[in-house]
Order: sequence, then C-alpha cells, then structure tokens
Amino acid sequence: MSPSLCIQDLAELFDQPVQRHSSPLDIGTLEWSFEQVCTDSRSLQAGDLFVPLRGERFDGHDYLGAAVAVGAAGALVARDWRGHIPEHLAYVIVEDTLDAYQEVALLWRRQLKAPVVAVTGSAGKTSTRELIKACLQPLGAVEASIGNENNDIGVPRTLLRAREPLAALVLEMGMRGLGEIERLSRCSAPSVAVITNVGTAHIGRLGSREAIATAKCEICVALHPEGLVVIPAGDPLLEAALARVWRGRVVRVALAARDFPTADLPAAQLVAELQNGSAIVGSELLFSDGSSINLPLEGRHNALNLLLALAVAEELGVPRSALTRLQVALPGGRARRIVLDQGPLAGVTLLDESYNASPEAMLAALELLHSQGGRRFAVLGSMLELGDQSAGLHRQVGARAAALGLDGLVVVGDRPELDALMEAATTVPLLQQVAQPETAAELLFDWLEPGDHLLLKASRGVALERLIPLLSGPGAGTDATNARY
Repeated sequence: MSPSLCIQDLAELFDQPVQRHSSPLDIGTLEWSFEQVCTDSRSLQAGDLFVPLRGERFDGHDYLGAAVAVGAAGALVARDWRGHIPEHLAYVIVEDTLDAYQEVALLWRRQLKAPVVAVTGSAGKTSTRELIKACLQPLGAVEASIGNENNDIGVPRTLLRAREPLAALVLEMGMRGLGEIERLSRCSAPSVAVITNVGTAHIGRLGSREAIATAKCEICVALHPEGLVVIPAGDPLLEAALARVWRGRVVRVALAARDFPTADLPAAQLVAELQNGSAIVGSELLFSDGSSINLPLEGRHNALNLLLALAVAEELGVPRSALTRLQVALPGGRARRIVLDQGPLAGVTLLDESYNASPEAMLAALELLHSQGGRRFAVLGSMLELGDQSAGLHRQVGARAAALGLDGLVVVGDRPELDALMEAATTVPLLQQVAQPETAAELLFDWLEPGDHLLLKASRGVALERLIPLLSGPGAGTDATNARY
C-alpha cells in the first residue's frame, strides 16, 4: 500500500488545529486525504496539499487564492504571514514552511517499506546515483532524484513522489555549507549512505577539505543504526570524519593497483581491476572470484563509482550475476559522447562534460580525454566557489593538461584564476584564451580534424554547452551516450 497523508496527520504532526476563517475546525468530521504535496502553485491540482515556500524574490503565500481556485484540499501557512488567507481554505499554521515541508516528507518516508539510499560527495553524485538506480533494477521499481533534486526542496519532493510498489528510493544530496546534508539526512532517514569522495568543491565556503569531509559525513546523522555507509578506500580525511559520527558498518571499495589504501588505513572489502587497464565503455571490471561486469560509463572515476553502486546492490540483495548488462541514462552535460557526422568537423568526437566542474571532476575529465585515441583538445573554463585556493587549484588543472600532452587548449573567460591555469599550461602546443564560448568555436574550426577528441568542461556559469550547436550544426552528430552493454 502506498503512503497516505490526510489533514488529521498535519494537525498531529505540527500540534496545531486545522483552521478555516481563522477558526479551528472539528477534524473529527474531516476525512480529507491529499493526492500529492505541491510547492508550485502553477502545478497545483484538486485535492493537493499546498506548501507555499519563500525565496529572496517570491513568497508562495501570495498564491493561496490560486490554491483555492484549483480545489486544493488544504495548505500550510507560516505563522508570520500577515497577508490574506482565503475564506474557503483549510490550513495549518507552522513556524517555517520549508522546515514543515521536510517534516511532511519524513512522515511520508516513515510509511515507505522500501530502503532509502542517500548519495553525496564532492564529485560524481549524479553518475553514482544513476549507477545505483541501474544496479537496483533487478529488485523492481526504483525511484530516484531527477535532475538537480538534491537540496532542501528537491529531496523532500523526491520522497513525496514515491509510490508503492517500490523496491528502493535513491536520493542525491548536495550542499554548499555545513548543516545542509544533516537536514537532508533527518528528512529522509536513509537505510544506506554513499559518499563518493571528499574533494574541493565549495572549498571557498567551507575553508578546508577537513570541513568538507565533516559536511559530507552529516549524511550519517539520521542513518539507520543497522544501516551501511559505502565509501572509497584510502582517504584519511574521510575516514577520520566518518569515525567521529558513525560506529556502524562500512564497506570500502577500490580499484586494484592504483587506489589501494596505505597500510595504516582500513582495507577495501570490494576490490576490482580494469580489464587490460582500460576504462572505456564496454570494458570489464574483474573480481577475484572470477566474475565480471561491463562498464556502462567510461573513465576510471566512473569505474570507481560503479563499485560504490555494486556495494549498495549487494547490500540490498542483488546478485552480481543479474548485472551483466547495465543501462544508465545521465542528464545532459555529463559523460556525453557526441560523434559529429556532418559539417566541417565531421569525424570529431565531443566529450561533453559541460554541466559543472570541481577540481577533482576536471582532473578526472582530463584523464578521460587522455585515454582517447587521436589528437586531444579541450575547452576549459573557471571552477567557481573555490575561494582563496582558486588560483592554486586552477594552476593544478593547467599543469595536468600540459603533463598529459594535450594538443590544444582553449580557456574561456577572463576571471583572475584563469591566468594561473594559462601559466601552468604554457607547453600545450595550441593554447588560447577567449572571453566567450562562441569565440572558442572559431579557433576550433581551424584546429580540429577528423579523428580528434574535444573535451568541454567548466562550471555551470561558463555555459560551455553553447559550443555544441555551433560545432555540430543543426541535427548533426550521433549521440553515443548511454550505450547499452
């Protein structure tokens, strides 16, 4: 049976009377059940519970009248709201509507029989989320976060979307500061928690990797005492932060030969090696028991993410033998390979990683580019929110691009940290800095030839995705992303 929510539940949850005309209603006479919980007045339907949220430039309370007009069954209203409340609206007063939204989501989650898997990390959250979802498919229906549903609003929205029958629910959890993942953990009460890595994304806000490790481990705050944490082996900062908040079970994963932990760190329980050292799509992860599984996403970083997903699947009872042919679909701008098939750049392969960038993700993308055949080029832009460490981290990226022997590099933008990247990349044969992605296209038309590979990677604000239609032309290109194996 799917979870249910009615107006009596709200009265009990918030210890407040249901009201209409500013007067209490006799809830003993009410049997209103909510079809769904909605925060967007434009999506409201008859029978919904409306939760009006507030932002810097909007207040959902302004649309209480719209809720009545479409036949919403009720609403939550902030105690400090001084505007009009329609006469025909049944409502419950709460201190803060966002906090209340999360409490309602937790009430819903408590009724779910399916396990909840929570995923966080500095990089690779979305890829790992989708790999987990794919690995759990043999169990039945799996619900998961969609797009950017990884924050204070998105996580409860995903929870409230869950309906039985359900085999598992996979939640992505993002953060920009301390305390945010703790709120999401309390909202969702996970059964399994996955931390992909501890990097330097948002280090400008948190100040250090130690603080980032502490923030990521907040995912354990409301983890079930008999639950499981899955992490990559070999990170002393992550191990120290986790030990401060979690005394339960931990499974560590590692790729053989390169990612083994040092002697003074806990050993990995799930270890695999790459067939012939190759991390291309279709190559295999090999295990000591003789079993294997094909990689649905290329790159060593995605091979490690797959191991994290496999650890979750094994915890929830999925045999490895059921996972020989995984199908993974990622949102745009992540692990997308486009083979151009017409126009002046026909025969060039684009590696579209343009959605966002952290230092760790940038370096992983450069390693992926290096593993490709033919000549290799990149268009890179700023990595944002790195604070005082920004110049040094951009310098590392430039140095790595030079060390990997790129044939050409275009740096997009005029932010100060890009000077450090350019200085470190001076040995790249073709090296240019431009202000806008459109200008980069002009250079690439001169540089690129059939058989070349081109990587696009930068923070979201740089908008490198604008390059793709310029290089490919209308309708050009074969999207080879998410191939099935």
